[in-house]
Amino acid sequence: MKRPARQLVWLTAGAVALIAAAAWQWRRDAEAEPGTLLSLAPGSITHIELGIGTGAIEHYAKRDDHWWRTDGTPSRADDGRLGELADTAAADVLSWRPASDFDPAKIGLEPPVALLTLNGQALAFGETSVTGPQRYVRVGDRVALISVRYTPRPATGAVTQAR
Repeated sequence: MKRPARQLVWLTAGAVALIAAAAWQWRRDAEAEPGTLLSLAPGSITHIELGIGTGAIEHYAKRDDHWWRTDGTPSRADDGRLGELADTAAADVLSWRPASDFDPAKIGLEPPVALLTLNGQALAFGETSVTGPQRYVRVGDRVALISVRYTPRPATGAVTQAR
């Protein structure tokens, strides 16, 4: 084999090896990524239950692209606020750890600061982390750290009565 042909073979083999290494690393990084809090898409959420502190649990249902409070007489709810609560499902998780790694009382999960249920999947919100603006959230048998911006907030405005 002549020298230019041999160089071309080595160059091709090197390029293939480099592409294979990059693909392996990309796949490994994707598998290690923490992902989102729930596998639900926010737009698919139709039922929300919210309890903050020791207050009563609020029940909401989505009908005709609007949120309604279903406790007692149905009344329109703040679509923006309920949209924010639904967006919590897609919150980026900074890290996951087994719940057994924590004393629930020490991170505010016994009792939880807030309890948010999205289509039957419960999220228990604990205290903020000492390492930054992050909050502990228990999802099943794991605890996630997410941005505090996803912390459920109480209703602030008046609701519109159903007609």
